[in-house]
Amino acid sequence: MEKLRGLIKKIIPRKLFLTLQSPYHYLLAWLGAIVYRFPSRYIKVVAVTGTKGKSSVVELVNAVLEEAGFKTALLGTIRFKVGDESKPNLYKMTTPGRFFVQQFLRRAVDAGCQYAVIEMTSEAARQFRHKFITLDALIFTNLSPEHIESHGSYEKYVEAKLAIGKALETSSKKNRVLVVNGDEKEAVKFLALAIPRKLTYSLAGAQPYESHAGGLSLTFERQKIVCRLEGVFNIYNCLAAAAFGQSQNISPKIIKSALEKVVVIKGRVEHIDCGQNFTVIVDYAHTPDSLEKLYQAFPSGKKIAVLGNTGGGRDVWKRPVMAGIAEKYCDEIILTNEDPYDENPRAIVAQMAAGMKKHKPEIIMDRRQAISAALRLAQRLAQDTNQNNPIVLISGKGTDPFIMGPNSSKMVWDDATVVREEWQKLAR
Repeated sequence: MEKLRGLIKKIIPRKLFLTLQSPYHYLLAWLGAIVYRFPSRYIKVVAVTGTKGKSSVVELVNAVLEEAGFKTALLGTIRFKVGDESKPNLYKMTTPGRFFVQQFLRRAVDAGCQYAVIEMTSEAARQFRHKFITLDALIFTNLSPEHIESHGSYEKYVEAKLAIGKALETSSKKNRVLVVNGDEKEAVKFLALAIPRKLTYSLAGAQPYESHAGGLSLTFERQKIVCRLEGVFNIYNCLAAAAFGQSQNISPKIIKSALEKVVVIKGRVEHIDCGQNFTVIVDYAHTPDSLEKLYQAFPSGKKIAVLGNTGGGRDVWKRPVMAGIAEKYCDEIILTNEDPYDENPRAIVAQMAAGMKKHKPEIIMDRRQAISAALRLAQRLAQDTNQNNPIVLISGKGTDPFIMGPNSSKMVWDDATVVREEWQKLAR
């Protein structure tokens, strides 16, 4: 299908292709709803949108709902789940098109699920994949510049996110609720939507709170919640899930129990433990802000960064910026390949390296070799000194299942699996 789409793009003039895209995607959304008999009318649908934290919030909301005894369905970047059946998302897109979401919702309804939690992106909204989904709730996490090339500007990116809010605004469901990160500068735009019930959450409302190596703690409804997730950003994610749970009349005791049971979210500040005497983290961080927050979550220890960057053909501006952030926080930096698509991967890495002013990074284009080199370096450091535990931070892909190359080619990939395989070789 991707090859056919690429061929069509070459045959049809770009301006005409872009003009035809909108009605094409809208028609697909409408047909999907008809074919699967408007399933969102018969299940509570919770959308989660924002630049960062969507996948984690989807997982945390699901955990809260399950702890409260509800049968749930989940659609997100990490996985697709209906009831007890779960499988990884191998589509290289968060919200797949071509009837996928409507079919997913129909399966959820037929399986007797009471809630469907859906991660919704601006790209999906731009292609009308949120249309004909009758929403009950929307959770807004945050906004920072991303997908600027595809949207045309940051303002249009914000508009795409707000389109999801407007879908909730016009939904025919009763008891609609909007949950908003009150600390975000764009919160006011979401709170201006005409939705009957609005809840906000903020760090001020979570005091006293703390983020430290190995976990975090926060206060919610006068209860102390101690969670194994790390980073201030995960305090926000927990607050989003807690606020939504509260909107559904789930008791603070159940919310606390649910959040404290979450040990790991795959590909999101995920500790990879192979018995090594240093720390290895795999994380999806793919924006400057998320990368900086990842590094800030580990203030001590010698940090070794394995850094790819945004995929080929998009968000070129981020490349030197993210390398500069790595230089600011990390002691050793290995620049590597990520998803070049049709771009020259060495050119991408050169643009990244240009953002580093003080240090010359090590460049290892083969991502597996880059990870192996980082592990060897950490092993050496851990043996040479008993001070500060070395930390290898592998960012950019998280649970992303492929490395994308030219002409839509793809190589099966998983950062966590590669870490385990390469450590096994080193430990022999």
